[in-house]
Amino acid sequence: MVDASFIGLTIAEKLNMVPNEKCNNSISKDLLYANMSTALLLLDANMKVVEANQATENLLNTSARRIKGLDVHQLFAGSEAFLSALKQSKNNKFNVTKSELDLLVPHLLRVIKVDCIFSPIIENEQILIEMTQIDEKLRAAKEEHIIEQQDVLKILVRGFAHEVKNPLGGIRGAAQLLERELPFDDLKEYTDVIIGETDRLQKLVDDMLGPNRPMSKEPVNIHKVIERVRQLVLAESDGKLIFRRDYDPSLPEIFADSDQLIQSVLNIVRNAKQAMNGEGEIVVRTRSRHHVMIGQRHHRLVVGVEIIDNGPGIAPDLLDKIFYPMITGRAEGTGLGLSIAQTLIGQHGGIIECNSKPGETNFTLLIPINAKETV
Repeated sequence: MVDASFIGLTIAEKLNMVPNEKCNNSISKDLLYANMSTALLLLDANMKVVEANQATENLLNTSARRIKGLDVHQLFAGSEAFLSALKQSKNNKFNVTKSELDLLVPHLLRVIKVDCIFSPIIENEQILIEMTQIDEKLRAAKEEHIIEQQDVLKILVRGFAHEVKNPLGGIRGAAQLLERELPFDDLKEYTDVIIGETDRLQKLVDDMLGPNRPMSKEPVNIHKVIERVRQLVLAESDGKLIFRRDYDPSLPEIFADSDQLIQSVLNIVRNAKQAMNGEGEIVVRTRSRHHVMIGQRHHRLVVGVEIIDNGPGIAPDLLDKIFYPMITGRAEGTGLGLSIAQTLIGQHGGIIECNSKPGETNFTLLIPINAKETV
């Protein structure tokens, strides 16, 4: 039962009501702080980071170890409204609440929209900052939409494949029979065209259906997957492509099909390369993410792989459709690479997200660590 005295208090005030050692239900203040879903950032009197909980690591996509000791002005350089509210709370020694602040995180190169509470701790001049990411709800809704898209597409593609593959087989067989009856060899070039085009359409349909073999799962190091892709793409790039790596070496292995992961990452990296006409920079960043919802399923730990290019970006009218088969912004493209990548990651219980603006496109693969349990 919730203590009525807790209602309406900030987290800082609630924590101050819990003894430093252990409260009656044997939960320590440190344990409460670490496991709260709200991102908490504790600053000392000099505005340097003293402590950050797991939710803050998730929000900022970094580890507490990396940001401890950093000046908050350095950590959030450019977040003027955020820093102004922090200064107001520190100088006036009272709680300040701000909604829908744009939090610019320089190492992420993106803006996070958050609700914030700044709570000064008078006795030691520290400040506790509570941050709630409000664009996370939008992300969850977008993921739901992507998953629904994939479910509908599977039904449509299977129906389409059934209707197309049978007549294609009949056309190919008829062309082969006709070829045997032709009186002149030079007429066979026409039947060769028919057979060749039916084979091409057959392959296209098979590609739309995705992999036709069962997954072969084993412990996989995601960095070995990325390195394999890097070697393949750089071998094709004639030295005009820059491939930068930002890996978290502490990531655990995932239980997955290595070949399918390579194909997924390769499709996305090649898509980025083609968008930049083979010249530009691709950054691949890996981080762990905790307590992530993918669809209706909660995952305690997932591997996040960000593939970022500095190309022209994806047109806004295409952004919501890029995982549809046959949707492409290039005249020579088939529009299947991203659709197949999404299908393969989906088979591992994960999802691919995309954000794009001119000069930066970010594909993020979220793959559960416990993919062994995913059906």
